[in-house]
Amino acid sequence: MASVKQFQVTFDCADPERVARFWCEVLGYVVPPPPAGFASWAEYDRSLPAGKRGSWFACVDPTGVGPRLFFQRVPEGRVVKNRVHLDVRVGTGLVGEERLAVLRAESARLVALGAEQVQVLIADDENESCIPMRDVEGNEFCLD
Repeated sequence: MASVKQFQVTFDCADPERVARFWCEVLGYVVPPPPAGFASWAEYDRSLPAGKRGSWFACVDPTGVGPRLFFQRVPEGRVVKNRVHLDVRVGTGLVGEERLAVLRAESARLVALGAEQVQVLIADDENESCIPMRDVEGNEFCLD
């Protein structure tokens, strides 16, 4: 039997802390405690060489179940469609109008945080409704 490997999901972005804090709100994740010897992440960041300050940020599932999310600053902007995206599972087990209402409510909450709703895909014979979205830096994800 193969062993399960732990993994983290890494986002390339321009402003790691901003994007990380957005995803904390989306998923109920938290910012982990700063490294030993530092009272805050800001204090830790000030201890780094100027070129490394603000270059990364992370957040974690407080229950320890979900993967760690890591955000790293890169110089280039996003230029093409994501090859991988997150599906935020807010409508699991729901169908029809009940599912769509939950998806729309979550979309409205996330838009207020800076996300963009791309479209609403209504259920058909093969798929349930979902809402494709973009985070605060344009990375695609779906409310599912």
